[in-house]
Amino acid sequence: MTPSAPRRLLPLLGVGGGRSPKTCEYRCGNACFHPAPNRSDNAYFGDIFQGVLSRRTALKGAAVGAGASALGLAALSPASADRGPDRPHPSPRPTFRSVQPNNRDAVTVPEGYDHHVIVRWGDPVLPDAPEFDFDNQTAEAQARQFGYNCDYVGFLPLDDDSGLLWVNHEYTNEELMFRGYSGGADADPEWIRVAMAAHGGSVVELDRVDDTGQWVLADGERPFNRRVTLDTEFRLTGPAAGDELLRTEADPEGTRVLGMLNNCAGGTTPWGTILSGEENYNQYFVAAPDTEPYARYGFSTGRDGRRWDRVDERFDLGRHPNEAHRFGYIVEIDPHDPDSTPAKRTMLGRFKHEGANVNLTEDGRVAAYMGDDERFDYIYKFVSAKKYVEGSRRHNMTLLDSGTLYVARLEGNSPEEEIDGTGALPSDGEFDGTGEWIPLCTDTESFVEGFTVAQVLIHTRLAADRVGPTKMDRPEDFEPSPVTGKVYCALTNNSAREPGQADEPNPRGPNKFGHILEIIEDGSDSASTTFTWVVPIVCGDPEDESTYFAGYDKSKVMPISAPDNVAFDKHGNLWISTDGQPGSLGINDALHVVPVEGRFRGELRTFATVPVEAETCGPLITDDQKTVFLAPQHPGENGTVEQPTSFWPDGDFPRPSVVCAWHKGGRDIGS
Repeated sequence: MTPSAPRRLLPLLGVGGGRSPKTCEYRCGNACFHPAPNRSDNAYFGDIFQGVLSRRTALKGAAVGAGASALGLAALSPASADRGPDRPHPSPRPTFRSVQPNNRDAVTVPEGYDHHVIVRWGDPVLPDAPEFDFDNQTAEAQARQFGYNCDYVGFLPLDDDSGLLWVNHEYTNEELMFRGYSGGADADPEWIRVAMAAHGGSVVELDRVDDTGQWVLADGERPFNRRVTLDTEFRLTGPAAGDELLRTEADPEGTRVLGMLNNCAGGTTPWGTILSGEENYNQYFVAAPDTEPYARYGFSTGRDGRRWDRVDERFDLGRHPNEAHRFGYIVEIDPHDPDSTPAKRTMLGRFKHEGANVNLTEDGRVAAYMGDDERFDYIYKFVSAKKYVEGSRRHNMTLLDSGTLYVARLEGNSPEEEIDGTGALPSDGEFDGTGEWIPLCTDTESFVEGFTVAQVLIHTRLAADRVGPTKMDRPEDFEPSPVTGKVYCALTNNSAREPGQADEPNPRGPNKFGHILEIIEDGSDSASTTFTWVVPIVCGDPEDESTYFAGYDKSKVMPISAPDNVAFDKHGNLWISTDGQPGSLGINDALHVVPVEGRFRGELRTFATVPVEAETCGPLITDDQKTVFLAPQHPGENGTVEQPTSFWPDGDFPRPSVVCAWHKGGRDIGS
């Protein structure tokens, strides 16, 4: 519980939404210090692709989508007839005592809980990987060791006492990896190769400790362990595969790509694969053509940043312009087969994917929800053409290659003058309204004038601009509730939104602290093309008048800022990790949990805080409710090797790591 004494309003620190300068530089290439790429309010003049795109496709007026049947797969389509989305689940709310805001250089969990660092940057993953040697690191060694800046974690049980942990390695902080690092233009080429090898992902096998919620790296042979790096071959699948925009000198067929870049969040499919989103991939390239297709995705025409082009010329867009179009997808990886070739699913569009999470429609198809993590960009949904078949992995691994891609338009239901950018609630007491999913294309037909199907999927932002979706405040992670089927999106922040640009789904301008969006599909069916929506949480310090916690007593909730990733436990409680509380509230980032149904809806508690200057990544709550996995990313990111600001986790130099937390008495997490 929060303390009963009155709390002072927490200070507003930092710039923009609260990220540190190093996060801005290394994660997204200082995106917020440049004009937002979405300039779609401007008139559209002629063919912006300057000859790259053609006008072979006319606007299609036919309706898209299939009607829902009464099949209703109860195990995977939770908003079934016996528990509609408006019926609160009779489950216990979290009752642990909140961790208090702090600036400790440690992971802090509630009284009665414990935690353990499972795996760190540089730990051996493959059988022949050398032990980590900070001062003598090589690219060859790093490609066989656990990568840097762990983000999304996925857990797939093998049995009750073992499982596979998938981890994204989003980006690197070179000042914390190499002594004397002063920028990519002057860096030792081997340092650049090491940083490249530290991107990608890892699969590590885990064992449970006794009957607890603690997990450790498995001993002995670990046949499932794998590193995915920039040398790993990926298949391009779906309608855009082979298109001329994806062909390069190294891949004249346009069907094979080496590596994935800046993978942020993700999801686990019902058939046991991982979906991982390529996000700020634009920052790794130099010398982009000065045309709208590159500008809309934030590619630089200059030569600065990491300068990977110094060791791999494909990152020079002046020489290989189509390489830019081969990143920015949802990738699908099979952790159960370390020899499998991962796939980039072009049917889910190309933008700055935070991740993708799936729900089943009433008739058994797959719906994937996705956010484009950029100021003033959009939220998307894909609905498959084919149905999920339980037990048929071969069939199910084709589901994401055919179907319909949508982008969302949201309308508020309050008078315009009641949304003034201050966060003050309108007269009906809620920020809420209706929405529609606007079709962009199927796998065989484009619905955007002037775009082929492949062009919609490769230049998705530009195609979406044409149909008038709603500009959102950095839509990041999506997660469907396993109890109600409602879908939740973290909108991290947008300090560039002016007060006059506020609308009901983005009710503050500027929006320094972010908010949570709740989507209720019509008919409780993820195949629906219409929905209603609510903003249940407007983040910040509870004593700030602009904050809102679903109407719950704000003296009983904890501060939260910059919601980033979201997850659910089996009871339907929403877990929210943050990225930016140090800069916006002056406190360490954290993992929070909040009921979203029933009388305690909005009662937000803090389950864990992470070390100095770290971001809370993950999170994941196991199906048995015994373990929380979280991944503190970039601890001590404002320091250097010579002048560290964090010593977590081992007391020497900071190492991004994955942590598990559990109740020492064996109780369910949160109870």
